[in-house]
Amino acid sequence: MTKGFIFDLDGVIVDTAKYHYLAWKKLANELGFEFTKAQNELFKGVSRKRCLEILLEIGNREATQEEFDTWMIEKNVDYLKYIENMDASEILPDVPKILEFLKQNNIPIALGSASKNAQPILEKVGLLHYFDAIVDGNNVTKAKPDPEVFLLAAKQLGVNADDCVVFEDAVAGVQAANAANMISIGIGDQSILSEAQFNFRDFTEISIEFIEGLIKN
Repeated sequence: MTKGFIFDLDGVIVDTAKYHYLAWKKLANELGFEFTKAQNELFKGVSRKRCLEILLEIGNREATQEEFDTWMIEKNVDYLKYIENMDASEILPDVPKILEFLKQNNIPIALGSASKNAQPILEKVGLLHYFDAIVDGNNVTKAKPDPEVFLLAAKQLGVNADDCVVFEDAVAGVQAANAANMISIGIGDQSILSEAQFNFRDFTEISIEFIEGLIKN
């Protein structure tokens, strides 16, 4: 039985969360309030639209539809400026080791991310060629914890959902993987990602033997 491996992008493959934070912070400051790194944790795995709704709630700000749409665009323009110069140095430790092992063993690999900039980011850091399917914010209508993004990724890989393994750094992402009946692997703080079936601080803690075990079982 073929296994499929699905990776989230932000916080799993690359650390683009810091650039999202800077862009949201800039917008918050322009709207007259502060936005902290702790508050930014609420944005993990969340769509851009929902992030802006949360930001406005934090700042106790109302918005017309026109203002809302304008701020969505403004935030994305700022974010794209921040990621313009991304390169391979932005890849999180040992991610290429795992991707290379899967590729060498002909294991299908997909990206399942809320980001609408997933493909250009993977191109910039030189990892795009590892992925057999990319499902991102441009392809889905329901945000995590809805499992749509992962179910679509499994379909594109031609693998049954319950034969897929998902790597996630957000609670909503872990919940989405569990809802899809996939093996969920939390990357980050175990106390936050306690719903994941397996937990690792980062990929330096994941051995090839562990990956082999997932493939065989």
